[in-house]
This record gives sequence, structure tokens and C-alpha cells, in this order.
Amino acid sequence: MTGQKDKQDEAPLIDIRNATIWRGATCVFRNLDLAIPQHEQVAILGPNGSGKTTLLKVVNREIYPEVNEHSSVRILGRETWNVWELRAHIGIVSHDLQTRYRATTRGLQVVVSGFLSSVGVHGILAKQIRPAQLERAREIMAELGVAALAGTPLNRMSTGQQRRCLLARALVHDPQTLILDEPTAGLD
Repeated sequence: MTGQKDKQDEAPLIDIRNATIWRGATCVFRNLDLAIPQHEQVAILGPNGSGKTTLLKVVNREIYPEVNEHSSVRILGRETWNVWELRAHIGIVSHDLQTRYRATTRGLQVVVSGFLSSVGVHGILAKQIRPAQLERAREIMAELGVAALAGTPLNRMSTGQQRRCLLARALVHDPQTLILDEPTAGLD
């Protein structure tokens, strides 16, 4: 396991080779080559509809490229990942993620869900949360100025407050990498 972890630490965050990526009937990228080293601050800029969110969904394994013998997508040095294991390495803030939560989900539940890479903490998932995780979630909420929102449902928060709760969710499990898709949209 240590050897695999060392490879992940040295490997590029993203290494995409000759990938063709579709969203429905639309080809978003054809023969895409992209390498982004770890520990780099990178901004991907472009107009609406240019594929920025699609690229992030490829990295997060929500979308897969067309299978081709000459193409590959490696994240942290690996082509194949258990999605939940991958998401333990990545913290995500996006409008898409924000809209997946129930309107009645409370701030602390949003943040704690970062430990499980889930959308909310309901049913059996709630039993998996440990006291130390709740404490860490409260700490990060305090650091980001949203501690007072721990018991507040999302539908009673401003968009900016919701975004800060999502940022706390992304940071709570100390990920290797943060992926921020339009993180300042709607901030107060």
C-alpha cells in the first residue's frame, strides 16, 4: 500500500490522453490531452458551455470518456478507482452538488456528508458519523464563519451561506485536492 501511495503523491493530479468526451449527443472534447500536476493552482477559464464542468465531472468520475485503445484518463496515477475511494482524496464545491441536497438539509449535515462523500447524511449513513467527525465539522464551520448555521436548513440560507457550507464540506476530510466549479457564484 505504501508504494501505491507514493505513486499517487508523485503522479499528476490529472493525466488525460486522447480522450473523447460526450454529453448526450454532443461531443464536448475530441482527442483531449491535458496534464495537471499535483499541488498546482490551476484555473480553467472559458465561456458557458465550453466544457469546464464536464472536465471536472470526468475527474470526479461522474462522466467517463469514450473507450478507445489509445486514450486514457489517470487521476492521481490510476486509471481505475473505486469512486468512493477517489472522492476521499478530492474536495468538491459546485452548483451541481449544491442542488442535489434536500432543501431541509441542515448546515452541519451538509458538512458532515463530506466524510462520506454523500449528499446529506440520512438513515444508515447517520450512524457512521463519529463524535470526532462532528467536532471536526463544527471546527471547520467556525473557521469559515458558518458555525451559527449548523442547525439551519439550506432553504433558509442565502446562496453564499450554502456555498460556504459546501466549502466546509469539501475541506472537512482534509482532501489532497480541491475542485471548485464556479466557487464564488452567489457569494454574499
